Amino acid sequence: MHRAVVTGSVWSTRRIDGVPQGAFLEVTVSGSDATLIAFDVLGSGVGEEVLVVQGSVAAAWFPGPPPPVDALIIGSVDPAPGVASPRKTSPRKTSPRKTSPRRTAAKS
Repeated sequence: MHRAVVTGSVWSTRRIDGVPQGAFLEVTVSGSDATLIAFDVLGSGVGEEVLVVQGSVAAAWFPGPPPPVDALIIGSVDPAPGVASPRKTSPRKTSPRKTSPRRTAAKS
């Protein structure tokens, strides 16, 4: 099992029938310069830290005949408490805050 960071998506115009729903992602193995193409069924995003298995372990995860997948993302690594997530997300859209007019005390 490897700890890796998702660095990109792999796109294809064709897909064979033996590959289940999911996405192929490019990951870089932590502590090395090794790059893998891993199949993802979790919905991982670029910048997210993940756990990747390879070979027969990856193929055995699928029911029935194994698809042509050599690396599989099996988990997402949560950041330590108090540490900002490296996952890149779009800024949250907020609407202007509604304020009510201030009541002033009547002077006598």
